[in-house]
Amino acid sequence: NAALAHYSPSNGSSRTLSAGEMYLFDTGGQYLDGTTDITRTVHWGEPTLLQKEAYTRVLMGNIDLSRLVFPSNTAGRTVESFARRALWDVGLNYGHGTGHGIGNFLSVHEWPVGFQSNNVPLEAGMFTSIEPGYYRDGEFGIRIEDVALVVEAQTESGEKPFLTFELVSLVPYDRNLIDLSLLSPEQIRYLNSYYERIRAHVGPELRRQQLEEAYEWLQESTRP
Repeated sequence: NAALAHYSPSNGSSRTLSAGEMYLFDTGGQYLDGTTDITRTVHWGEPTLLQKEAYTRVLMGNIDLSRLVFPSNTAGRTVESFARRALWDVGLNYGHGTGHGIGNFLSVHEWPVGFQSNNVPLEAGMFTSIEPGYYRDGEFGIRIEDVALVVEAQTESGEKPFLTFELVSLVPYDRNLIDLSLLSPEQIRYLNSYYERIRAHVGPELRRQQLEEAYEWLQESTRP
């Protein structure tokens, strides 16, 4: 059912999950200090070569846009293709937007931030989702969605202001679906740095709440 990018379960279409297929879950919550919108795709069995490559290329697009450094006052539509390039390289694509603004206890899709042609230029302090995907009709759907804060970037020239993104959603990706041979050294370094942040911020909280099983899962899922 996740091959439908905006599928919602119903009594007529819901079915039992199996370990032999992909599972996409788009999650979020409203909190007094902000709104979350995080999507992960997992496979509990043996993914096919196509599934692994498609997932890895979606992840590459997520990473490439997340680590991008760009001039201030750049429109989101100008940088949107960085999230699609790894998919385009092999003739794949997805049919929805790459991200949307996220409100502070407001709308999950909060106007006017995002990567469409009618969104405003990106500025420090804005929150947006970054969510490339890939969907194969009747077979599977993949989406990797993170919440990112637009921040000022430190550049070698020192000229300001340039911008980049800082992920504020701290959830590991599915190791079972990543083909490391496709990732560049820079992408792997970014991934390892992200995993270090997850361990540093989420690990102590899981320990504080005495969630040892979750803590062990986190440690395993964020190995370098």
